[in-house]
Amino acid sequence: MTFEVNPDFKPYKKEIHVAFQNFEKAGNDFIIGERNHIKIFEIDGYKINVKSFKIPNKINQFIYKHFRKSKAKRSFEYATILLEKGIGTPTPIAFMENFNGFGLQSSFYASIHQDYDLTFRELVEIKNFPDEENILRKFTHFCFKMHEAGIEFRDHSPGNTLIKNLEDYDYKFYLVDLNRMNFHQNMTIELRMKNLSRLTPKKEMVKIMAEEYAEISNENPEKLFHILWNFTENFQKKYHRKLRAKQKIKSLFK
Repeated sequence: MTFEVNPDFKPYKKEIHVAFQNFEKAGNDFIIGERNHIKIFEIDGYKINVKSFKIPNKINQFIYKHFRKSKAKRSFEYATILLEKGIGTPTPIAFMENFNGFGLQSSFYASIHQDYDLTFRELVEIKNFPDEENILRKFTHFCFKMHEAGIEFRDHSPGNTLIKNLEDYDYKFYLVDLNRMNFHQNMTIELRMKNLSRLTPKKEMVKIMAEEYAEISNENPEKLFHILWNFTENFQKKYHRKLRAKQKIKSLFK
């Protein structure tokens, strides 16, 4: 077993460990997904978000024990790096890995439960969302800051950014689902635009983001829009092709 706690939460090490151990029969359900299960625990006034990762297949069990860090450990380490670089994410608390002789069996990641008002997904799915353009432009500034820090968030999809509505039409952004990231010394403009290409299929939203990114970075807005829209179209084609393939496979087993 591996169990590591953020030094700021060492006084609650025992309680956090108990929450991991008793995950199946304690806590309150928050998200029950196909792959992962998230529950909320209360520890000394702290509202703690605990994610239980799906047990990996046999090959990955072996890989996560001997060759690669688990999703839980990566989430903990990457959250720490993001905060060090001034990028919003829920405060990491701890992670735990359970192994047998063959490989990884179960793993957990705990962070402070972040209150939020919406995710980026609402901007995509709800027409004429209140203050939409302002949120988009401020979100683009957030992404630019992330890219300037050399962070490539590989799961940069609409459900993985939490948005908190502050006063005076200001917003704060928090990244979640952190286990897939790359870190660079410098990011090319192509890599930056590709990193934004999974967020929305809406051309008008892409145009605003490209325009704002160009203004911040002193790039040509038409050039950025062309690059970002090409990446967006390519992603959407691949996504829908994959979706159709999955539906065909499912229909074969009905």
